[in-house]
This record gives sequence, structure tokens and C-alpha cells, in this order.
Amino acid sequence: LQFVSTIEDTTKSSNLNGMKIVVSGVFNQNSRAEYKKMIEEHGGKNVSSISKNTTFVLAGENMGPSKKQKAEYLKIPLVNEVEFLAKIG
Repeated sequence: LQFVSTIEDTTKSSNLNGMKIVVSGVFNQNSRAEYKKMIEEHGGKNVSSISKNTTFVLAGENMGPSKKQKAEYLKIPLVNEVEFLAKIG
């Protein structure tokens, strides 16, 4: 008897391992859903609201003013698409 795993490892890297990331705004290069998938694939965790535990905000155009204000207040870095894509390699 032999068990074969059919679960695929969808992790592409651990570049975002342990990071909690908020995705906000409108993006040009990929959709919000695609960015959320990339975060998971690279070891990060998608979170919907900004808190002191947020690692950074992936900020697109027209980011909600309240999210931006909260990120600035908590000194959470705002990362644009180009910077994010460089982070994941």
C-alpha cells in the first residue's frame, strides 16, 4: 500500500514568509486577486485591515483615504506594484 500526495505545493518562495499584507487600491500590472494570490504563493498572509501587526500595504492608485491615513499613523510602509514585484523576485 502506497499513499501518494495529490496536494500541490503552491509556494514559489518564502520571500514574504510571516508577513501580513493589506492590498488596497487599483492596480495596473495585475488585478487585486492576482496580487493576493502572489502574496500567498510567496509565504505571506493577506489581511483586510491595517493594524500594528501589518508588515506593509500594497498600495495601488485611489487607495482608500482612511486606510492610507491609518497606515501613516501606525508607520506601516506603503509599497507600490514595482516595489512589490521586486520583493518577490
